[in-house]
Order: sequence, then structure tokens, then C-alpha cells
Amino acid sequence: MVNVVVLIKQIIDIDQMKTDSEGKPILTGIPYRLENLSKNAIEAAVRIKEKNGGKVTGIIFGTEAGTSAMKESYAMGVDEGILITGYKGSNPQVTAKAILTYLKQIQFDMVILGDQSADSYTGMLPGLISAGLGIPLLGNANNIAIDGKTVRITQVGEAENVEMEAEMPVVVSVTQEINEPRLPPVLQIMAAGRKPIRTEKFDGSFNNVNVISNLAPKSERKRKVFEKVDEGIAEVVKVLKEEVR
Repeated sequence: MVNVVVLIKQIIDIDQMKTDSEGKPILTGIPYRLENLSKNAIEAAVRIKEKNGGKVTGIIFGTEAGTSAMKESYAMGVDEGILITGYKGSNPQVTAKAILTYLKQIQFDMVILGDQSADSYTGMLPGLISAGLGIPLLGNANNIAIDGKTVRITQVGEAENVEMEAEMPVVVSVTQEINEPRLPPVLQIMAAGRKPIRTEKFDGSFNNVNVISNLAPKSERKRKVFEKVDEGIAEVVKVLKEEVR
């Protein structure tokens, strides 16, 4: 049996988000949704449970709005859920401290989460969780295999993929390519709505780090306008040849 904790994130629907004249996001009236990489992490955790037995516990850190994301997670196969409320920010250090508080109260063999989040893309949380627990991190996994107490992954790299392994307990961060998340049937969705969610209030007294800005830097690019197509094509070909040298 393998007991898995999956870290789940609910974010605003960034596909519906707009920005103001200064490039700041307009968040008013934007609905929340379960993040795509969290769905991949949930699917990976549930497949491990289905193959090896055990239990999947989900943890969400955010606001009361996370209830809907937890219910969707239940429908996908998560057995129990902890919703930590009281924080609207996206500071990975604060997130790690809050989640670690409850992880240390749970018996688990593996923690699974997405390798980054769509609202901040820091990629810091897997490492912070691993360091806080003092257990190995197997990162950027697009495949997970379990042999006894050994976890083996295929890690996605820029130039090549790498095979890695470690003994449980471990933290595993997954890429979006690891699986295709399931669409739960209607009966599971209805049953998920009746399952209880353990809700805990976040004590933000240890938040001593402030995020000054998380806006993307402005980029000024050189532009050339060609009225004649042939001239423009020739210039593009020239630039491409210089890039591949």
C-alpha cells in the first residue's frame, strides 16, 4: 500500500483575465478553477492508489473558494481533503510553511504536486516542501513507477530525459505530459459533493516575507516593417541563418 498526499491548487481562470493600462491583472469578477497541473498530480496519485492500494489525501491552501476544487478532486478519486484557508497571496515560502504544518501531522509515503503553478511559475514549492520534510525530491517527472519502497521517475530535461530513483518517503513533482486527467462520471461528482472537507484556518503570523511585485518585465523589441513581401522574407531568412550558426 502507498499513501499519497497530493498538493492541489485553485487559481483564477487566467483565460478570462485581462490587464489594465499598466499591465496589472484585473481580478474582479474572475471565477476560480482547479489548476491543470493539479489535475495531473491528482491523476498520478489516484493511479498509484488504484495500482498499489492505499489512500490519497488532498491539501489545498488558499481561501474558502477552494471548497469547489476539493469537491472536484474528490470526484477524481481523492479520498480525504484538508482545506487551509486565510491566504490570498502566492508567496511560495508562505505556502510551503502552511502546508508543511499539516504534512507533518500525516503518515504518507509520497507527496505529489505540479512542478510549477500557472499563476506564478516560480517552481519553488517542490524544493521547499522537500527541504522542509528532509526527504528526497524527484522533480519534473513524466513517469512514475513503484517497486517495493523504491520510486523511479523519468525526469524531463532540456537536452535529454534522466532516470532517477529514491526510497520512500519522497516528494515528486510532475509535468503536464505525465498523463491525461480523467473526467469523473456524474455519480462520482454527486457523491463528491456530500463528502466532508476538513477546514483549517491559516495562522499568518510567520509571514515575514513580502512579494513586492510578480508582474512580468516589460520587453522592448526592435521592429522592422517591410512594405514589400520579398524584402521582408529575405531579412527573416538572414536572421534565422545567424541564429542557427
